[in-house]
Amino acid sequence: MNLEKIIYKYALINAVKHKGKAMEKAVIGAIMSNEPQFRKKPQKVLQKTKNIVEKVNKLTPKEQKKELKKLGIKLKEKKEAEKKKKLPPLPNIQEKVILRFAPNPSGPLHIGHARAAILNHEYAKKYKGKLILRMEDTDPRRIDPKAYKMIQEDLKWLGIKWDQLIIQSDRIPTYYKYAKKLLEEGGGYICTCKPAEFKKLKDQSKPCPCRNLPTKENLRRWEKMQKMPEGKAVLRIKTDLKHKNPAIRDWVALRIVDEPHPRTGKKYRIYPTMNFAVTIDDHLLGITHVLRGKDHITNTEKQEYLYKHLGWKPPTFIHYGRLHMDNIQLSTSKTKEGIQKGTYKGWDDPRLGTIRAIKRRGIQAQAIREAMIEIGAKIADSTLTWKKIYGLNKNILEEIANRYFFVAEPQPFKIKNLPEHLKGTIKRPLHPDHPERGQRKIPFNGRVYIQKDDLKKAKILRLVDAVNVKIKNNSLEYHSMSLEEARKHNAKIIHWVPMDENIPANVIMPNTKIVEGLLEPAAKSLKIDQIVQLERFGFARVDKTNKKTTFYYTHK
Repeated sequence: MNLEKIIYKYALINAVKHKGKAMEKAVIGAIMSNEPQFRKKPQKVLQKTKNIVEKVNKLTPKEQKKELKKLGIKLKEKKEAEKKKKLPPLPNIQEKVILRFAPNPSGPLHIGHARAAILNHEYAKKYKGKLILRMEDTDPRRIDPKAYKMIQEDLKWLGIKWDQLIIQSDRIPTYYKYAKKLLEEGGGYICTCKPAEFKKLKDQSKPCPCRNLPTKENLRRWEKMQKMPEGKAVLRIKTDLKHKNPAIRDWVALRIVDEPHPRTGKKYRIYPTMNFAVTIDDHLLGITHVLRGKDHITNTEKQEYLYKHLGWKPPTFIHYGRLHMDNIQLSTSKTKEGIQKGTYKGWDDPRLGTIRAIKRRGIQAQAIREAMIEIGAKIADSTLTWKKIYGLNKNILEEIANRYFFVAEPQPFKIKNLPEHLKGTIKRPLHPDHPERGQRKIPFNGRVYIQKDDLKKAKILRLVDAVNVKIKNNSLEYHSMSLEEARKHNAKIIHWVPMDENIPANVIMPNTKIVEGLLEPAAKSLKIDQIVQLERFGFARVDKTNKKTTFYYTHK
């Protein structure tokens, strides 16, 4: 194929990808990257590309696709399912929408939490409403003091902005106020029955001796409860004792906890349970819609009794299905235990499903957002696979990641009989679609490292942009120069790094296995957190730079 036809082909491809308008620089970059035979004729390529791009841009998008079809090229078009997903409307919109994301600060967020956070944030944006971040920390035994900060950092990375921060341990007096009101109005009572005795009566749908005490006695017990030992008394909410679900019958609203709170110390001993604190706060903060997993349906029923006792209108509850992910640790308590035992190296261990681990591997927040919006808030259970996340992430990284050579398990070779005039500097674009980013310079003098695996089942190898070599007695010997010759002999095209000026590197894989290798010289300019594509190896995030560059592997 002559130069004009090649330029025409790449111009059509670029035009179809960019809504009918080919970009001259991108076309040149694609030619230089994929057609090395023309790299020594840059001026010729430049001169001809401008006119051909203008010609292509005069065609309609339909004509451009038709021309590509004539050339036998079929581009993958985005399927309908891959188009940007939108969330369905919320029901019962009668006033300003107010939503909340309410994590327990027992550790940082994981990918399961991301669903609730992202859905609430997206709906708040959709309706120009308000999003409240509420730390539900009324169980002193389940709090990690560092989690308050870690959760906020995780949310910021996910691109989530909240309008108000509420910490429940600051609101204990408010919960006491409504506990007393509940006792005064007969919606609750102080129970001093032993748990086993209460359960026996509850399972028989019978009231315990404390249930029908006069208001005055309940208030007296409430005052005494402040000094009672842990487990001696609880405040219960009156429900239907014949309810088909025993868990809903007269549930516990407040209990005594003799554990110092990380924020308030020993200031309080009586703490509300989640269902009590959530109901009070959702009403007082004006929450209009509660998005929660269907595993909270029982909690919703419990809370509705409290709304009724206090004469309040409940918010609109929306329950969505469970999110399943295989081969990933999502339990915060098990993760914490694993860190303490040394099984995991920290909250950002690549084997974990925490936001920190995902971020460290180079997965982009936008990919997580897109996945969660696509799953939405439907009642049916959903399965999220790494393959899905990697697919969304790859679409983002393909555009931003510059390319470099990384040779794993490097084997040194000196190419025999290499003509002197072929030694010099090889130039490759940092990104094939963005020539404006510049080029990498790789010195080539015939002394190279290649991957051990590349020697298997191959007779002739093509060192990308350099020369073709034949494998003879476990050594490399010059064969030919052109790409056409390599294709003629079905040569395996491989990457390589020079024996001189390379950079030691390692890649930490998702299973924590470490792959040692070498980088091309241009990688010395890499910065921490930069995402790159290690050609033929995969995407990776730069974690450390010094004498050795350390990457965390992202995916293929």
